[in-house]
Amino acid sequence: MNLAARDIRHNFGRFVLTTIGLGLLLMIVMGMGGIYRGLIQDATLLVDRIDADLWVVQKDTRGPFAELSRIPANLEDRARAVPGVLSSRGFVSTTIQRERNGQPLRMTVQGLSWPQDRGQWLPIVAGRALGQAHYEMIADESLKQPIGEKVKLGKDTYTIVGHTRAMTSPTGESMAFFTLHDAQAIQFDLSGEAIRLERSARYERAKQIDLGRSQPQVIERSRGPSSGIPALGPPVISAVLVKVYAGFDPEKVRAVIAKWPDVSVYSSDGQRQLLVSGMVDKSKRQLGMFRTLLVLVSGIIMALILYTLTLDKLHDIAMLKLMGARNGIILGLILQQALLLGCLGYVVAYVVGQWVFPWFPRRVVLTQDDMWLLGGVVIGISILASLIGIIKALRVEPNEVLA
Repeated sequence: MNLAARDIRHNFGRFVLTTIGLGLLLMIVMGMGGIYRGLIQDATLLVDRIDADLWVVQKDTRGPFAELSRIPANLEDRARAVPGVLSSRGFVSTTIQRERNGQPLRMTVQGLSWPQDRGQWLPIVAGRALGQAHYEMIADESLKQPIGEKVKLGKDTYTIVGHTRAMTSPTGESMAFFTLHDAQAIQFDLSGEAIRLERSARYERAKQIDLGRSQPQVIERSRGPSSGIPALGPPVISAVLVKVYAGFDPEKVRAVIAKWPDVSVYSSDGQRQLLVSGMVDKSKRQLGMFRTLLVLVSGIIMALILYTLTLDKLHDIAMLKLMGARNGIILGLILQQALLLGCLGYVVAYVVGQWVFPWFPRRVVLTQDDMWLLGGVVIGISILASLIGIIKALRVEPNEVLA
């Protein structure tokens, strides 16, 4: 006869409700761990997926994700001329928020160097990669815009031709991929009035210098587009992605580029470390602290529950001792209930979590190692929580049955 099983059947309703409540608490602990892992994966997602050996960014910055980086577009050609470089391509990254159908539409715009990079490396689950140089975009399905939908950004309208899955930025925004020039057009878009005022101011500045007075044609040209003025460079980019020949040491290429006075260069591992240790470090530590506190709270709640259950059985425990039951039987009664409560709560947490976690606004990643670790922690706190009840039960005297 198993005393723990008989006691559970006797208080079945209370045990079920207690298990469900503990399971929901453990589900939050499990979700915190999953959000923690998802945060790290989101931060390093693009770095891991982009096939680049080196990232060339603005001098003394940690761009393009951890910090704003702006470098001239011709840096792509300079990098291509370095010995050992197989290819180099420009990259643009910026976050925008627009309004669509009365709702905020927020996304992280990623510019791909057309035509070398059409987005074939993306995890496209529907549709296709970019097929033309302008007016097409690949959006993550979390943006909730169907394929074929036309989205107006700036002065141009873009058609969604493909969907990716689980491509979100470290801050949780859906990623959208454009050609490099389209991404620049979105990033540096200005209203018509702002452009007119800038051209007018440029015209007035040109009139004030000697060159403008001696060459009136220069003044007239200042009223035109910026692209028509040789002194003004093309729009800047966020980074240059460098791919090194197979068998060639990337560190040698990095050492050459690092000597340039206008850029900083990082390996993919270095870029990943910058993101994890800088951009998401505070969020990561905060989630870790919440997770630890929830584990402690779970242990305290389990201890209180088991202590209350033990108090309800003091008369029965005294009767068992009066009948000659050994302390080991009493200990087993409470310990088995504690372990069963913890294990069933863990199962409830996992089952409910599989249904709830996909609805979370941030990605929840449950790894096998984390699940085993949490399982071990649950067993540990179940044993520790049972100690209070065990101590109380072992102090019960047989003659208390007469009280």
